[in-house]
Amino acid sequence: MIARLLSGDLPRSRLLTAMLVAIFGALALAPFLFPGTRPLDVAAKVCVFLLLVASYDLLLGYTGIVSFAHTMFFGIGGYGVAIALTRMEAGWAAIATGTAAAVALSLVLSFLIGLFSLRVKAIFFAMITLAVASFFAILASQLSELTGGEDGITFKVPELLRPATRLLEEPFLGAVVGGRLVTYYLVFGASLALFLVLLRVVNSPFGRVLLAIRENEFRAEALGYRTVVYRTVANCLGAVAAALAGVLYALWLRYTGPNTTLDFAIMVDILLMVVIGGMGTMYGAVIGAAIFVVAQNYLQDAMKALSESLRGLPLLPDLFHPDRWLLWLGVLFVLSVYYFPHGIVGQLRARAKK
Repeated sequence: MIARLLSGDLPRSRLLTAMLVAIFGALALAPFLFPGTRPLDVAAKVCVFLLLVASYDLLLGYTGIVSFAHTMFFGIGGYGVAIALTRMEAGWAAIATGTAAAVALSLVLSFLIGLFSLRVKAIFFAMITLAVASFFAILASQLSELTGGEDGITFKVPELLRPATRLLEEPFLGAVVGGRLVTYYLVFGASLALFLVLLRVVNSPFGRVLLAIRENEFRAEALGYRTVVYRTVANCLGAVAAALAGVLYALWLRYTGPNTTLDFAIMVDILLMVVIGGMGTMYGAVIGAAIFVVAQNYLQDAMKALSESLRGLPLLPDLFHPDRWLLWLGVLFVLSVYYFPHGIVGQLRARAKK
């Protein structure tokens, strides 16, 4: 049953299986295991970004497409649902309308980008996507009446998803059963379902063709596969998944803006997560997103505690000062690339195979 749910793509490593089960359990029970606003925010961000990273891995890891426009589709999803909820009554119809509009726009843009750009060499395609993404970010900042400009859009959500909503008077297992809990499980459930869809895509005959194109595009073309068509379809699928991730993130934050979805720093974070987890392995998106998001949110606190414990010693308290957390995050990334050149998932699978 589990093998069928995972499309026959099992972890193939005991340690990797244990890690995935631990992450799934932590995310599934996060409201009860980690009480408080901040841990739940981190868990929701992990859910959103594992979907976003998986959708990008479909392009980079499975098809060999280097695109810098992925955050644009992420932003389209966020802005689509935000604009709909501000212009219409804050209900499920507005969410459906905004999501449909975001998906449609993402499909059109990704199709046009793929149709006109995927015929060129990889570096030129990457530059084209970077230019398009930069143009869209500037456009979102300039159209203040529609997008809120640099301030973004704060919006209301349906009553069931509002934090003030209470479904039970008394807490259940230490957690308040209300709108925040419902929103979290909406994000968790939708992210899990879409991740399984992507896992099915890469393990289908279509996914096998994508791998063939990545390994040798000329040979795949010689075998009769129209590589431009397959790469365009993969680009469209990745764009739709990224837009849906943007919708979920906007619903969780009840806000969307350039800094939360369109910032180029988010694109860099996505690339880091893909590399850390392992390219061409959907499970790498789960591992990479979990490690990176948790480190991004808690590394500074851990360094503060370490710095205080080393007080009185020369140099060390300053070296581990919490203001230097970005430095150590970079060190952790370098070490992960050094010791896991094929990503964590790739390395664990290789060791298990030996």
